[in-house]
Amino acid sequence: MIKEEQRVPARLSAVHRRDSIQIENMRLSSVLAFIFDIDGTLVDSNELHVDSWDRAFRRFGKQFPREQLRAQIGKGSDQYLPEFLTPEEIKRFGKELDEYRSEIFRKEYLPKVRPFPKVCELFQRIHDDNKRIVLATSGKKADTKYYIDLLKIGDLIDGYVSGDDADSSKPAPDIFAASLEKLGDMSPADAVTVGDTRFDIEAAKKAGLKTIAFLCGGTPESVLREVGAIAIYRDPADFLAHYHEPMK
Repeated sequence: MIKEEQRVPARLSAVHRRDSIQIENMRLSSVLAFIFDIDGTLVDSNELHVDSWDRAFRRFGKQFPREQLRAQIGKGSDQYLPEFLTPEEIKRFGKELDEYRSEIFRKEYLPKVRPFPKVCELFQRIHDDNKRIVLATSGKKADTKYYIDLLKIGDLIDGYVSGDDADSSKPAPDIFAASLEKLGDMSPADAVTVGDTRFDIEAAKKAGLKTIAFLCGGTPESVLREVGAIAIYRDPADFLAHYHEPMK
């Protein structure tokens, strides 16, 4: 699990800064829908994914520094494996490795995942504001269903798109494009994504979407701003606390 001191950087300028609510020609009040990532954004799971990938690679005779494994978290396995294995290795045992990792994550690590504070309350606030919500994750469909139950948000969302529903996972735009379709082919100008990694922001940008970023997944604020986050909050509770204030 991510320790508290890792999750919230000591120098957190976003806590003290309030920019104009109009950021890159977008006002939060004009947003019709939110497209939320899950891992690292709504649930504290990123470090558990690192653990499961580390175990899976070791099982197949491969070993990589944890910081390298962590740097690619946010991608689906189709984008993750090529960062570490050669095309020949992927052909030879990539599918078996991916299936093993998914199995051990579901059996041993998924029960350890905990929601970040105030997720359900945030979704209720958005729902009461007559805005729509779709979940968009590179994760597996079975894991996504588990998280919806864990977070108790099934009645507050308009659906979800998982890595199993797209040809390519983040940072490809497929998952976000499918999310817009689930919202009824909504214009990207009317929606905003919420994520925790550079891959969320890069994928959203390719789909014409802007992104609000959370720090609770462990990515430094400087990185999130560099790749184009329009606003940054510590976590769902921080976003909820400042929901009707200028984005920061």
